[in-house]
Amino acid sequence: MKPPKFLIPVIIVLGVVLFQSAFIVQEINQAIVLQFGNPKRIITDAGLKFKLPFIQNVVYLDKRVLNLDNPPEEVIAADQKRLIVDAFARFQIIDPLKFYITVGNEMVARSRLSTIINSRIRGVLGTQELATLLSKDRAKQMSIIQNDVNEEAKSFGIKIVDVRIKRADLPQANSDAIFKRMQTERQREAKEFRAEGAEIAAKITSTADKDVTVLLANANKQSQILKGEGDGQRNKIFADAFGKDPEFFSFYRAMQAYETALIGGETSLVLSPDSEFFKFFGKTGNIKTP
Repeated sequence: MKPPKFLIPVIIVLGVVLFQSAFIVQEINQAIVLQFGNPKRIITDAGLKFKLPFIQNVVYLDKRVLNLDNPPEEVIAADQKRLIVDAFARFQIIDPLKFYITVGNEMVARSRLSTIINSRIRGVLGTQELATLLSKDRAKQMSIIQNDVNEEAKSFGIKIVDVRIKRADLPQANSDAIFKRMQTERQREAKEFRAEGAEIAAKITSTADKDVTVLLANANKQSQILKGEGDGQRNKIFADAFGKDPEFFSFYRAMQAYETALIGGETSLVLSPDSEFFKFFGKTGNIKTP
């Protein structure tokens, strides 16, 4: 059986009204019901909810902890050193009504928080010296910044969960200057080490040369002593031989003279056949032994 024709428009109108009245709030969201732009109801629990159709609308806000990546900010420390600080924050919307009235939406809230964080970073870190900002004491300064930012964020219905510095670098010009200074210092140290090494090497070489000279002198002295002793023994033997057999000694000396005069094959001697030089040679040219 078909429904009466007049019921069809009624069903359609009821469907549209129901569609405009019902809405779902997710677990990660909280909602504000607005009527002609004015907040009428705050919903923080999830589930199927209803509102007046056509005259009311719903604005959803995230109730999770959100991240804010702050743009890098140049900070001048108390000792006039410049530092590029890259910070981030984590925040949560804890009062949806105040948040909606003061900032309206998340984009505006991020912009306002970024301005506040940069201001507090300059204010707090600017009272500290660069060495403090690069030490463990930086955590204490960040805690002060977080508390200060949180006090201002409360007026927006926002809670600041954390504020941290991701990175703190010197400006590029300062980094280059520090690098060059470090490079110069390392080169100076290397030069000193090389000079010390050369000095030590020279001392070692000098000591070695001295030791070689002493060793050679001692060896030469010992060789001269041994040679002298040998010459003495030889002369003693010759003297003993001369005393025992003068003719044999004369023969030996003649042989030495022959060897000295005739060595090399290029020496020419003009001598008389009856010269004393040949007294140990016979008529046949053979050597006569005594």
